[in-house]
Order: sequence, then C-alpha cells, then structure tokens
Amino acid sequence: MEIKPITKYTGKIVPLFHDNIDTDQIIPKSHLKRISKTGFGPFAFDEWRYLNDGTENPDFNPNKPQYKGASILITGDNFGCGSSREHAAWALKDYGFHIIIAGSFSDIFYMNCTKNAMLPIVLDQEAREHLAQFDEITIDLPDQTVSSRERTFTFNIEETWKNKLVNGLDDIAVTLQYEDKILAYEEALTRSKY
Repeated sequence: MEIKPITKYTGKIVPLFHDNIDTDQIIPKSHLKRISKTGFGPFAFDEWRYLNDGTENPDFNPNKPQYKGASILITGDNFGCGSSREHAAWALKDYGFHIIIAGSFSDIFYMNCTKNAMLPIVLDQEAREHLAQFDEITIDLPDQTVSSRERTFTFNIEETWKNKLVNGLDDIAVTLQYEDKILAYEEALTRSKY
C-alpha cells in the first residue's frame, strides 16, 4: 500500500462531538472477520450510521449532505478508547479520514493512527469548536498548525511520527533506510561464523 506524505493538507470537516468514542463504536466486533486491512470503511460507526432497516441515519453528522466527503474528523475527548484493535484505524482510513482532531486520544489508538498514515491532532475544546464552524480547514504538518479562514492553532507531535507522516514512511520503509548497514552487519556476521 502506497503511503501518501502529509505536508500541507486542506480538507472538508465533519464534527462528531462525543467524548469517549471507543473502538467498538468505531468498528463493532461483528465486522472484524476480514483478513485484510481494507474494506472496513462501510462498517465505520455502523450502529450510529445506519437505521435498523439498513438505511443511513439522517441524524448522524457524517451522513448529512453538508458533511459528505469529509476527510477531517473533529471529535471529543478520549477518542479511540477501549480495545487495542487496529481495525478501528483501518475503518476510519478506509472511510476516507486522513486527519482526526480530538481533545485527547487513547495511547494505542493514537499509535495505530500514525502507523496507518493518519494524523491524530490534539486541540482544546475552544479550538475544535471554532474549527467545526468551517467547511474546510488546512493542516500544515511541518509547521504544526491547523488553520481556518480566521485563526491558526498550533499542535504538538513527537518528531518520529512527524517525520514518518511528512515523508510517507511506514515502519518497513524506515527500516529500509538502514539497508546498507543491515547488509554489512549480516555479511560481517556470516564471515565471523566461518
């Protein structure tokens, strides 16, 4: 899977201001039978997204016409709590989200986002409420800013994750940056055995 770098990104937002959205609410366990990382998007937020007859719930923000095609989710505190299932990140990515802005994240969910080329951003309530008033916002990852037409907010991110996201690197790509050193070590190890 090709990983697209995140540098400066402008996208449509959808607010979903609930606290403590857990991984069961993001992707219910009944949909965890797939053997690949893809195909989970249609089941993201399944129990909120669909009515009992299978039609879209018109009261669920991501289903509303003004939020269709949103790639930036603005949400509450403690997003991604609950189980450690990586499927939650896969479902949100497959749904079309590239960036999630929350008051806080579960540690494991935060890591699962970074490992799946999604940018998790922590901003306070006032900043999130401001950003939720706009159709589109811009994230500048190198400068660590989130901007509306009126205001700019800064966010923190650990340098390792920032480097991976800015350069479109996953763990394998990072390891391959040291391929020459790994090969040299393997050759030296082989020579020392004989």
